[in-house]
Amino acid sequence: MKQLNHEEITNNNQKFPITIVCDAIRTPENIGMCFRIAESFGVSKIYLHENSPTIENRSVKRTARNTFNEISFEQYHNFSQTIDTLKKEGNSIIGIEITDQSINIQDFDFKNHKKIVLLLGSERHGIKNIDLVDATISIPMYGRNSSMNVVHSLAITLYEVTNQLSVISN
Repeated sequence: MKQLNHEEITNNNQKFPITIVCDAIRTPENIGMCFRIAESFGVSKIYLHENSPTIENRSVKRTARNTFNEISFEQYHNFSQTIDTLKKEGNSIIGIEITDQSINIQDFDFKNHKKIVLLLGSERHGIKNIDLVDATISIPMYGRNSSMNVVHSLAITLYEVTNQLSVISN
């Protein structure tokens, strides 16, 4: 067995109809990792709140490893207006959040949605206006902790979404 280096690996380079909206995420490393993970999973676009760290931030740059050059992104000012616009464009707004109506991620059928927006809440307060989402999904956890880092939940969610959607495209 031989461990492969970056030059020996070839990925599919596939884009999925997935957009990420970051609801006022403040930690630069979380923004950088959001770019890195989103690029790895073929996300089409990222929206960042105007108060979130930008790609000019040193920690964002270091963590993202230039993936912001590979993925479309823009800043927004008004959260509700941005979500409303994305809905009008035919997106299903899916919050990654624990609510009394959340569906376990493995039970949610992402294939029934043509365009998906994954909504990430802020590290401290979660999704600002949960009433704007079409559905919420949660990740089953088996330890005592009831939540995980926002970027870890994004990675798990993107794995499940792209796993389901890649079945359609193959």
